[in-house]
Amino acid sequence: MAYPTAAQSPPPRQPSVKVILASADVQRVVDRIAHQILEKTQGAENTVLLGIPTRGAPLAKRLAARISTFEDVTVPVGVLDITLYRDDLRRHATRAVGPTQVPPGGIDGKRVVLVDDVLFSGRTVRAALDALNDVGRPASVQLAVLVDRGHRELPIRADYVGKNIPTSLAESVKVTLAETDGVDEVKLYGGNR
Repeated sequence: MAYPTAAQSPPPRQPSVKVILASADVQRVVDRIAHQILEKTQGAENTVLLGIPTRGAPLAKRLAARISTFEDVTVPVGVLDITLYRDDLRRHATRAVGPTQVPPGGIDGKRVVLVDDVLFSGRTVRAALDALNDVGRPASVQLAVLVDRGHRELPIRADYVGKNIPTSLAESVKVTLAETDGVDEVKLYGGNR
């Protein structure tokens, strides 16, 4: 019986990678979301931005900086750690609990805009809403995401979306930011070439 040699074996299939947003595109998307927040919140009046770690936190800071540039308004920024509120803690390796940083003045009676990088099933946002209940009682809660890839498992939608990327469940979206990864980029992984 003859065994196939390496020359006879087909080459392994490589997963396809597509850059959806390059660095300049990410900046334009952040600018657009900042303008939308200004428009829908009457100039960001009584508004607080809370970033969901890991990449939502630097995105929230960027949005606040851009809002300040456009309208000379200072929007308080904080970080909302959701680790202990996740519904998948038993299925995935534990991760370190991060700090929740509520801006001075708190969130009570304010419009809170939760900021995250990718909206997928909606479970992260559900956890963020639970975590938010433990830090205060906002007047309203909105959601801003850099990318919405669909496939919701919960009835959650974003108020501000940088880019809608229709995906299959076999694909994944990877956001990298200069603050956490050294480069701004959004890539779509999946399928085979």
